[in-house]
Amino acid sequence: MKNKFKLILFSVLAVAGITSCEDSDKVVDQVNDDVTRGAVLRTISASGTFNRFDTSSTFNLEIEAQDIEDGGLLSEVEVFANFTDNTAANGETTASEALVTTIPAGSFTTGPFGLPRATFSTSLADALSSLGVVDGQFDGGDEITYRLNLKLTDGRAFTSTDNTNTITQLFFRSPFQYRQVIKCIPTSPVAGDYEFQLRDSYGDGWDGAKLEVTIDGTTSEVTFTSGSEFDTTITVPAGTTEFTVVYVTGSFEGEHSYTIIAPTGETAISDGPSPAAGTLVFNICNG
Repeated sequence: MKNKFKLILFSVLAVAGITSCEDSDKVVDQVNDDVTRGAVLRTISASGTFNRFDTSSTFNLEIEAQDIEDGGLLSEVEVFANFTDNTAANGETTASEALVTTIPAGSFTTGPFGLPRATFSTSLADALSSLGVVDGQFDGGDEITYRLNLKLTDGRAFTSTDNTNTITQLFFRSPFQYRQVIKCIPTSPVAGDYEFQLRDSYGDGWDGAKLEVTIDGTTSEVTFTSGSEFDTTITVPAGTTEFTVVYVTGSFEGEHSYTIIAPTGETAISDGPSPAAGTLVFNICNG
């Protein structure tokens, strides 16, 4: 009798389970049917720096369009520019956001993942012209922000205001906007005394890391092997045609940082902990 009861109970539970699964599947299907899929522009690469002293300097961007149809809904991408005045010394400059260019779907090519990709490159001069900003109204420290507006064939559009952390970070890297701070990169060496300030948070020197300083073909090294701080001054003579500084990594990079003060008193560059390896790019607006 007990066995018959167990068999009947098991059969009832099995039928109930099947019914429950079917109902659950229907709910999931209904949710999926009600969800509207968006679209993103994934950042493949972004490079370049705007230079106050060279308005032909460029900002370069490569993007990849992704939607529910693997880019099939792509219509066009509008590129807008906006100007932010961070330098009060030359007066206040205001400019309205301006359309720089439109990238139609036909300008995209198929990338390695089968999704459409496109490149965009613009100079500082082009950006300023689009915004109506002229020489004397901008300086190093001001910003130009590019905003992308992805338009789909179904009439929808997506831009920076539609973002969440899920798509702006990690794999998607889809901020829909890119900020370029205008730098003052000298086109020739600024002569004078440069103060090098090296720091190590642990207090045991730079662990093999160093700054290689080259002045007209002669290279010297700036580093220290013990302690937390090391300051030194390097003089760049008037008439110098070559002046480069290269950061070479060592061990325990998370302990290292440095600041270089230009002859003008400005911070030419500051980096760390874990400074970027390679040739340093100075920012000297008053040279």
